Amino acid sequence: MTDPLLWAALAFLAITAGLGVTLHILLRGPRARLKKRINVLAGGTRLDAGEGSADLQTRRKMISGKLKELDANRRNKSGQSLRSLITQAGLDLTPAKFIGISAVAALVCGLVALAAGMEWIGVGACATIGGFGLPRLTLKSLAHKRVGKFTAGFADAIDVIVRSIRSGLPVAEAFNIIVHESPDPVCSEFRLVVESQRLGLTLDEALERACERVPTAELRFFAIVLAIQQTTGGNLAETLAKLSDVLRGRKRMRDKVQAMSGEAKASAMIIGSLPVLVAMLLAIVSPAYISVLFTTSVGHLILFAGVMLMSIGVMVMRQMINFDI
Repeated sequence: MTDPLLWAALAFLAITAGLGVTLHILLRGPRARLKKRINVLAGGTRLDAGEGSADLQTRRKMISGKLKELDANRRNKSGQSLRSLITQAGLDLTPAKFIGISAVAALVCGLVALAAGMEWIGVGACATIGGFGLPRLTLKSLAHKRVGKFTAGFADAIDVIVRSIRSGLPVAEAFNIIVHESPDPVCSEFRLVVESQRLGLTLDEALERACERVPTAELRFFAIVLAIQQTTGGNLAETLAKLSDVLRGRKRMRDKVQAMSGEAKASAMIIGSLPVLVAMLLAIVSPAYISVLFTTSVGHLILFAGVMLMSIGVMVMRQMINFDI
């Protein structure tokens, strides 16, 4: 009976994987068009109409070239994804230490599953999820939270720079004011920029490293504005003031989208947690009724099928309600 169950499990895995890929392809096109339209509405501002057409074309080419350069640098360093995540999360860890912590967590989860009487397949699954899935997910969550805090306070930091420049202070002195007065992580990132300049890096190189540590569109816009101003000149205070208005508009758009999708996210969380809550209640009320799923081969197959289908459902709901602006 083991061979038919094995073939059935493999066939079901192939069908569910194909279904997941198909749903991802079907949802990818509309989501890409929606994200493009939101970005155009939130950040698609034009340069001043009073500028000459030749100067306008030159500045557009410089902006496009700078964006391509930043994207190329990010792609070239894609192999350091773990190191980048640790840096974005603001943790004082090396990739080797994180891998060691993940291995210890995998060993602990595997021993707990073995002590609970699970079979070797269940022990391996628990070790994989607890040792390599959850630490990575926690690291991504910390990085996302820190980047979000930086984005929330970045517009205020730009306003400090604008007021400092209008009062006659240089950009370097405005950075020092941000280091001493802005909340973390804005102050820590600008402190690294200031220290990088003291060590001999140019402002472009220091801001490029900052964009690697905090990969947000807002900081990339800021780096491009300063790079172009150093090359072509112009009224930096006015340009940064317009950039601050754009960033605040993007934040208002992001908050509006999150508020409008809040009900859908709550519904998705309730629907996704219902099977787990029902299984826990059945285990408390009638253990013999639900123990069939864990003690028989057919129960294992049904449990595997349910987990796979729930995983696909959660991924589909996440793609439908998650908007990256």
